[in-house]
Amino acid sequence: MSSRARLTEDEIAAALSGLPQWSRTGDTIVRTADAADFPAAIRVVVAVAETAEAMDHHPDIDIRWRTLHFALSTHSAGGLTDLDFVLAARIDEALRAESA
Repeated sequence: MSSRARLTEDEIAAALSGLPQWSRTGDTIVRTADAADFPAAIRVVVAVAETAEAMDHHPDIDIRWRTLHFALSTHSAGGLTDLDFVLAARIDEALRAESA
């Protein structure tokens, strides 16, 4: 299980280096991605929802037609934790699976 302990600045920088599609905005990491079409975007959201529920860690998701915006932060920790980066990697996997 991933930790809910707040990460240090160095740990955040190291984790972000492995997620090139993600960027940091304050205590949140964000990513925008385009799916092939609206049904594909919904399939990504469903895959992410299932993963997030299993992790008990839920992202903010905004969908506009085929464009998805994800935002991750561990509110209970007051910042970024390992959970955010694990879920970000799983979101990347869901996006890759849909585009394959």
